[in-house]
Amino acid sequence: KDRQWWPVVTPIVGIMYCAALMYYLWVNYRLPFGATLCIVCLLVGEWLTRYWGFYWWSHYPLNFVLPSTMIPGALMMDTILLLTGNWLVTALLGGGFFGLFFYPGNWPIFGPTHLPLVVEGVLLSVADYTGFLYVRTGTPEYVRLIEQGLTAYLWWTHHSDCSVLLCV
Repeated sequence: KDRQWWPVVTPIVGIMYCAALMYYLWVNYRLPFGATLCIVCLLVGEWLTRYWGFYWWSHYPLNFVLPSTMIPGALMMDTILLLTGNWLVTALLGGGFFGLFFYPGNWPIFGPTHLPLVVEGVLLSVADYTGFLYVRTGTPEYVRLIEQGLTAYLWWTHHSDCSVLLCV
């Protein structure tokens, strides 16, 4: 279920760190870039983990384990705080934009995985082929079937709307 809950849970968890650092930097120093600083630091830590844990330790290709980014939503939160200076408006609009921009902000990263690929006479997407090559544990929850596939992204609007409401 990780790919179903990824657009919902990730922004909700990420906004908690952003809000804490944003509050501290704004109240004490009047600096309006707390959310972006927090997300950039989390992303640097994630890249270090991906490099040392996957590539260096097990020689697994990095393009199979790219981390997602929340930078567009964090930039919107910081911009709204800078323009309004109001916590309530920032919580309502910035939190909504944070959840709304998470999925479209990752399209440049994961968009190329929707390209078609012919493997042994079968037309697949790069995402499906990657899913078949990605070695996982033997638990049935992690076995991805091609019928459900990694290409069924028609449901993203509902998850994005839910993420907007929960981030607010």
